[in-house]
Amino acid sequence: MLLQQLLPTLPPSSLQPRLRNRFTKGGFLMDTLQSDRLRQQGLYDRLFVGTTRLFALLVLASLGGILISLVLGALPSMRTFGLGFFTSSDWDTVQGSYGALAPVYGTLATSAIALLIAVPVSFGIAVFLTELCPLWLRRPLGICVELLAGIPSIIYGMWGLFVFAPVFSEYIQPFFIQTFGRLPLAGVLFQGAPMGIGLFAAGLILAVMIIPFIASVMRDVFEITPVMLKESAYGLGSTKWEVVRHVVLPYTKTGVVGGIILGLGRALGETMAVTFVIGNTFNISPSLYHSGVSITSALANEFAEAVDPLHLSSLLYLGLILFVITFVVLCIAKLMLLRMQRNEGRRH
Repeated sequence: MLLQQLLPTLPPSSLQPRLRNRFTKGGFLMDTLQSDRLRQQGLYDRLFVGTTRLFALLVLASLGGILISLVLGALPSMRTFGLGFFTSSDWDTVQGSYGALAPVYGTLATSAIALLIAVPVSFGIAVFLTELCPLWLRRPLGICVELLAGIPSIIYGMWGLFVFAPVFSEYIQPFFIQTFGRLPLAGVLFQGAPMGIGLFAAGLILAVMIIPFIASVMRDVFEITPVMLKESAYGLGSTKWEVVRHVVLPYTKTGVVGGIILGLGRALGETMAVTFVIGNTFNISPSLYHSGVSITSALANEFAEAVDPLHLSSLLYLGLILFVITFVVLCIAKLMLLRMQRNEGRRH
C-alpha cells in the first residue's frame, strides 16, 4: 500500500523501476530477518525444554541408582534372614544375627515424639507472628526462628548430650517418674532410670530441629490469607481464635500439611543429633526414658566398622527400609493433599 501511494509522486519513468526494486528488496530482507529471528527463538525454546527435561531425568536416574544400589547391597541379608529381619530385634555382630525391629521402632518413635511436640509449638509461633506479634518485633523474631534451621545437626547433638541431658536427668525426669510413673496405663511410658538420654530425649532434640521448618512454612501460608476474609470475620464479631480456626486454617490447610510433612521427612532422616542422645542400644521398651537406636544412628555408628559382608549387607538393608518408609510417607502425604484439594469448596 505504501509503495502504491509513493509511486505516483516518484520522478519520471527512468527512476520508477529502480525505486520499486529497492522497496521490494527491503521488504524481502525484512521478512528474512524476521524468519531468522523466529527460527533462533525456536532453537532456544527447544534447548530450554531439553535442558529442563534432562534435569528432571537426572533426578529420576539418581533416585533409581540409589534404590538399585541399596537393593543389590541388601540382597545377601534378604536371602539369609528373609522376612524374619523385620520381626527380630537381635543385633549380634559376633553371632552374625541381625534384625531391623529395634531400629525401625526407634525411628518411628522418635519421629512421632518430635511431631507431637513440634507441631503445636510451630502452630503457636506461626499464629503469633502473623496475627498477634507487634510489627516492630515481627521481622526480628521471624529471622531468629529461621536461623535455627541453619544450625548444624551435630551442634544440636552436642548441646543435647552436654547441656540438655544433665538438666533433664537431674530435674525433669525424676519429676515425671514420680508424678506419672504410677499411673495405671500411661505410667509405663515414664518408668526407668533418669539418665537424661533415650527415646524421649532424641525426640525432643528432633522437635527443636524441625520447629523452624514447620513454623516458617506455616507462617508463610498464613500470610497469604486474604485480609478481606479476616476483616470480614472480625466485622461479624469473631475472636482471634475463631478467625484462625474458621478462616485461616481452612484457607491454608494444604500448606500446613505440607509443612508438617517437611518436618517429618527431616525427623526421619536426621542422623548425628539422634546418635548423640538416643543411647544406641538395640532394645525395644515401652518406656520413653530407656535407650534405643534408630536406623540413622545404627548406620552412623557401625557402617565404617562393618567388616563382615553380612553385617554390611544388613546395614544397607536398614538403609533400604528407611528409603521405603520415607517414600511411603511422602506418597501418603501426596494423596492427602490431593484429596484435600479435591474436597475444597464442598460442604461436609
